[in-house]
This record gives sequence, structure tokens and C-alpha cells, in this order.
Amino acid sequence: MSRVELPRTKLAAIALLVLAMAAVPLYAASFGDNYVMTLASRILVFALAAAGLNMALGFGGMVSMGHSMYMGLGAYTVLIMQTAGWESGWLQLATIFASVGLIAAGVGWVALRTHGIAFIMITLAFAQMFFFLFVSLKAWGGDEGMSLPRGSNFGALTGNATALYLSLLACLWATIYATHRLMGSRFGLVLRATRIGERRVRAVGTATLPYRLLAYVISAWICALAGFFLANLSGFVSPAYLNWTVSGELIVMVVLGGVGTVVGPVVGAVGLMLIEELLKVWTEHWMMVLGLLIVAMVLLLRRGLWGLIDRPSAHDAGPAK
Repeated sequence: MSRVELPRTKLAAIALLVLAMAAVPLYAASFGDNYVMTLASRILVFALAAAGLNMALGFGGMVSMGHSMYMGLGAYTVLIMQTAGWESGWLQLATIFASVGLIAAGVGWVALRTHGIAFIMITLAFAQMFFFLFVSLKAWGGDEGMSLPRGSNFGALTGNATALYLSLLACLWATIYATHRLMGSRFGLVLRATRIGERRVRAVGTATLPYRLLAYVISAWICALAGFFLANLSGFVSPAYLNWTVSGELIVMVVLGGVGTVVGPVVGAVGLMLIEELLKVWTEHWMMVLGLLIVAMVLLLRRGLWGLIDRPSAHDAGPAK
């Protein structure tokens, strides 16, 4: 399989994004601006979750309204294990990947036997089931949510907000790089082919369900990892994390940044959340203005914000950038 090269303009844009994100802790420490650190942390969490959803939606054509469920499960696993006395961050991550992997495999096995609106409704139904489950669990805050007793234990790094932020940043760009390489492999080629014509892929003798199911599980793992960071960065866990509206936000980020592009979800998350913050300062009716802006950008920017960086290269029909 030939290696896919990114155009220089896109490489430069990625480098600028990484440097800007990495410079946030230095800026916050220099000027004592905790708000910027909090906002940047939230942007990175949703960028990671959007990158996860993009694996299913952008490359596999699976429109899931239930990926907020995996974010919530990642966050609640931290809370439940903390309250039970299991404070090790590594143990919590292992538990998250094991439990979410099993749940996502079960949900995917059911949902992927359907298509279109049926797939959307099944993923939405599972997400709402877990949402109401955690609303009913009063031992962990019920519908009001609950604060973490303490952060996940990572030895000397425990409680270090800067270390946690940089770990999140590293996970985000490791995910982006891994996705880029994965989409250039046989797995990525088959997955993207199923998005275009699943029947044609089956007609040449390739079983599509294992590829689509694995992509769905990987996307769930990434969203659950985002939930782990969200719980630790905010110090609070709420059933609102599992609400279907969060899945809708993630879909908007993917579409706004560029569906089926590797870096697009990150750009979409950054763009959407920065615009949202600016509009909150400008007007109390920011939701209406934001909605109109999203509609305009989706109609005018068919390839998303990331598509503005460069025109499609010869590889764009292959692994997306």
C-alpha cells in the first residue's frame, strides 16, 4: 500500500493547530487566565469525540445518534470506580475500553443489520436507555450529576491540570495520525468502499459487517476516552453527557469541519465552539444566530472548513485528509 502524503498547506495548518493548542497552558500560566485553559480543554475533548464519530460517520457512512452514550459511559466509569475506591487511572482506562468495547459490539451488531433511518433510531434508542438509567441512579447523583471525589490517580501527575491537558492533546493527535494511517490500509479502503456501495463490496466476496463493526467499536472507544478526560478535567459527571443532543453537536462538528477528512472534525470542533463563545458575548439570542451560521456554512462550504485549506489532491479520492 503506497504511503499517502499530505499537501504542504495542510501540513502547515496542522502544525499551527498543534502549536496553538500546546501554547495554551503557557499562556494561561503567564497571564493567570484559567478561562482560556478551561475553554481549550473542552474544545479538545469534543474534538477527540468528533474524531471518534468521524470513524463511523465520515468513513463508514454510519449516521449514529448514540455516540454521546460512549462519552457518558467513559465519564461514569471514572465516577463509579472513584467512589468504589479504585483510583488508578490506568485501571479505569482498562475498564472503560473493556466495558465500552463489549457494549459497542452489541449495539453495533444489532444496528448494523439495518440501514438508514432504522440505524439512526436504534443508536438513538440505546443512548436514551443509558441516559434514563443514569438519571435513575441516585447513588451517583441522579439527574443532577455528581462531583468526582478526586482525579484519576496517575502517580506524580495526579491533580496536574497541565499534564492532563497535554495528555489529552497527545491523545487527540495520536488519534488523528492513527486514523490517517488506518484509512490508507486495506481496512480503510474496504470501510470507505462500504460507504459508497456496500452491495458492490459484498458482490466481490468481501464480508462488510466485520469491517463496519470494528470501525463502530473503535469510534466508540475514542468517544469513551473523550469522556474519561471530560470527567477529569471538569471534576463533574452528569447524565447530560449521554443526551442525544450531544450526539447532534458531534455530528455538526464533523459536517462543519469536513465529512470523511481526518483533520476536519478537529477544525469543526474548534470553529463551532469558538463561534459559540463569541456569540454568547455578542447577543443573548446566540443560539438562533449560531443555527443560521451553521446552515449557511454547510450550504456554502460543501467540503467543510478543512476543505478551505487546499483543493483536493490526487489522493483525496483515496484516504481523506
